[in-house]
Amino acid sequence: MFDFGFVLTSEHETLKHGNFALYSSGMVPELRKQFNAQFSMEKYREFLRRMDQRCGTEIHFRVSETPCFFPSELASKLTLYGNELVEQLLGNPAYRKASDAAIPKDWNVPSETADPMWMCVDFGLVREPDGTIEPKLVELQAFPSLYAYQPQLAEEFIEYYNLSSTLTPFLDGLETLSYTKLLERAIVAGHSRENVVLLEIDPVEQKTLPDFLLTQRMLDIPIVNLRNVTKEGRRIFYKINGKHTHIARIYNRCIVDELIKKQITPPFDYRDELDVEWAGHPNWYYRISKFSIPWLKHKCVPRTWYLDQLYTGKLETLELPLAREELLLKPLYSFAGAGIVFAPDDAQLNAIPVTARHDYILQERVHFTPVIETPHGLTQAEIRVMYVWLPGEKMKPVLLLVRMGRGKMMGVDHNRNLEWVGGSVGLMDTQK
Repeated sequence: MFDFGFVLTSEHETLKHGNFALYSSGMVPELRKQFNAQFSMEKYREFLRRMDQRCGTEIHFRVSETPCFFPSELASKLTLYGNELVEQLLGNPAYRKASDAAIPKDWNVPSETADPMWMCVDFGLVREPDGTIEPKLVELQAFPSLYAYQPQLAEEFIEYYNLSSTLTPFLDGLETLSYTKLLERAIVAGHSRENVVLLEIDPVEQKTLPDFLLTQRMLDIPIVNLRNVTKEGRRIFYKINGKHTHIARIYNRCIVDELIKKQITPPFDYRDELDVEWAGHPNWYYRISKFSIPWLKHKCVPRTWYLDQLYTGKLETLELPLAREELLLKPLYSFAGAGIVFAPDDAQLNAIPVTARHDYILQERVHFTPVIETPHGLTQAEIRVMYVWLPGEKMKPVLLLVRMGRGKMMGVDHNRNLEWVGGSVGLMDTQK
């Protein structure tokens, strides 16, 4: 799944890991060499122009100069790990019950689905003391990612750079048509398309607008601003071409944290019993999140603790489980790395109110191994396995999203002034 060269040694040296070999400076060295040799900044600028045109809007996050070439064996391992982690959580009645408390009472939406529709599991690659490379969990989230944008990014890389037609961004035997049909089943679900909406807060202002526009084009559904929705009894509506139109199903892209931060009062109470279906029920955003990590027991999971459980005694003394420089402080509900503190000091930790400590975790820091060979040296990467989970079926891995970076954090906002970093896609050779 990943173009990891993992170890800083000669190009053709390999490390045995399971049943496959990890090349030291590119998972598929011949493809990496070919791409790097033909690259130029002129081509990259033209590539970005074509991506803006493809999306129908300017992309306001950094797009990496390169795709990542991954062996299918590694993709299989990462998707397996993702499956095992989700199964461990949802198969644990104690976790299911505990996760009830993760859902804020003012945002607990009725008619919750049995399983999350969208699942994203993020991994970093780490060199172990014995020299092998292992995936390590960064976080997991039951919320939709760039499901329409990523295939288009892959297609543009393949077409513009004249890459092999046997390369694919898709997992589990999918291709463009079957993937589109899968998303249609998940989002449209047999409804009239005018009654299915992609719902977001001020969508034109969001950095993910390219994905919204591509979703609209793929599925022929409207993009609706939450502010423009109205409620009548148990039904909600929007206007299209002046027509008062019923919303029967919501592809939910709204994050409650943003509503709270911007002090937006929704046109309906999320706790209301509404005549509407959710393509991605909002409660799962809380149930499977950084809140889940302390419950997981797996070799890919870094040690993690709820902050409130580390204060002991009557004097509420904080006992750190690891050396401070090996810890990260993370808020449970944030996107793009917001609020993460490296090696937090006592003042930063004690500044968190007692009543808010349960909304933070301390996590063992994962030191990524640089893995992708670029003109600027080996670059780190974080790999997101994206799944779709239709009702009554198994969770299905569909795509690989990659964040490349050379800073402490992998999000594109944290690498904006660097080159050969940013959002990318994983490509695999279907003939190997």
